[in-house]
Amino acid sequence: MSFHLVLLRHGESVWNRENLFTGWIDVDLSERGKEEARRSGERLRDAGFRFDEAHTSVLKRSIRTLWIVLDLLDRMWLPTVCAWQLNERHYGALQGLNKKETAQKYGEEQVLLWRRSYDIRPPELPEADPSHPCHDPRYAAVPPGSLPSGESLKDTLGRVVPYWEHELAPRIQAGKRLIVVAHGNSLRALVKYLDGMSEEEIVQFNIPTGIPLVYELDSELHPVSRRYLASDEEVASASANVAAQGRAR
Repeated sequence: MSFHLVLLRHGESVWNRENLFTGWIDVDLSERGKEEARRSGERLRDAGFRFDEAHTSVLKRSIRTLWIVLDLLDRMWLPTVCAWQLNERHYGALQGLNKKETAQKYGEEQVLLWRRSYDIRPPELPEADPSHPCHDPRYAAVPPGSLPSGESLKDTLGRVVPYWEHELAPRIQAGKRLIVVAHGNSLRALVKYLDGMSEEEIVQFNIPTGIPLVYELDSELHPVSRRYLASDEEVASASANVAAQGRAR
């Protein structure tokens, strides 16, 4: 017995377009991002994918991407779970800063550590800051100690993996066909866990916006294969664009 799982990073957001650290700031899709979402829906539709349930974060760029995809699939009625555990990595006090300007100020090496290292956190956001999640009503039911002020990828994995183990994996093993629409780092955390990647490997692994990533899993939910619904050239180009963010030039 095998199962399929589709992971999708949301389309380009308005802050992606402006090269800003976004994290948990709730910005919307750019027009390009909406088109990427539509293209994702078309790819899934043309490949014959059908889903029983959808999971996404509580951030609108992810939710809107899912809406557009489900519309293309004529599945707007699909049961959907919005989970904060699937949110993007929290970039702390870096949120809202321009990545290029931050690299010019602190150096590309430091920004690379903040963006791509496995266990180094960015400068934390003070709880008194109005944008801290403790002031956001969507997190009112989350235990205060669980809300981050800034996260490393390791921290992000610490909330994504329990969600996989307790919510996603049981549904898949029960025969549910799932699509998970989330963010670059929350999906990287899940990929690291599923594929057993090392800390060094995941630092070099990029997930492009708006291209479905399809896993085939065996009966124990171990990966049998992983593929994008796009050409190798398109994936390589999109991944290179992600990797180039945060450079001083």
